[in-house]
Amino acid sequence: MKTSVGPKNKLKLIEIALLIGLAVFLASGGLALRAQSQLAERVVRLHVLANSDGEEDQALKLLVRDRVLARATELLTQAKDRTEAEALLRAELPELEALAVRELRANGCAYPVTAKLTDTEFPTREYDGFTLPAGEYLALRVVIGEGAGRNWWCVVFPPLCTAASADVPAAALAAGLTEDQVGLITEEDRGYVLKFKAVEWWEELRARLEGAE
Repeated sequence: MKTSVGPKNKLKLIEIALLIGLAVFLASGGLALRAQSQLAERVVRLHVLANSDGEEDQALKLLVRDRVLARATELLTQAKDRTEAEALLRAELPELEALAVRELRANGCAYPVTAKLTDTEFPTREYDGFTLPAGEYLALRVVIGEGAGRNWWCVVFPPLCTAASADVPAAALAAGLTEDQVGLITEEDRGYVLKFKAVEWWEELRARLEGAE
């Protein structure tokens, strides 16, 4: 004998399904945010902002990037973890800024440059051999002139910007990332797409809530 489900019961079933879905979303989002936060505690990113989107300014950005990245990579060979990396970079910020200025002057450009270490929001970004989820990371931020042009970013610690794709896992492990974290960023973790998307959703939700305050 068949039993029919009335409209009220159907509504309750829908409500229960929605609540279960919300619970799963909250749990997965919380875990994803935690994973991103723990990853960020072991990483320093490099963020170079061009004066403008003009062809010449974009070319200058790449010259500055190469100069700063080379020196920063040299400095950070002494760092065993992010704490040491941050201390070394903070101590050398005036030198890194001066290097960028000299590179510009050598190419006939009079733009000012500022270099600082600051927490910065990044979107999910794919690189050669690894991917980092969206979120807040400590970044060596180099701003050329107005800083209004397309920017360039990568990871200066661990030295993943300069590592070949095959060397990324070893470089990340040597800098203190766990095997799970390395598996996540190198996409060996098959659930990385969903986890990164969950982080993006939560970051967007947080931005909207902060904007509504």
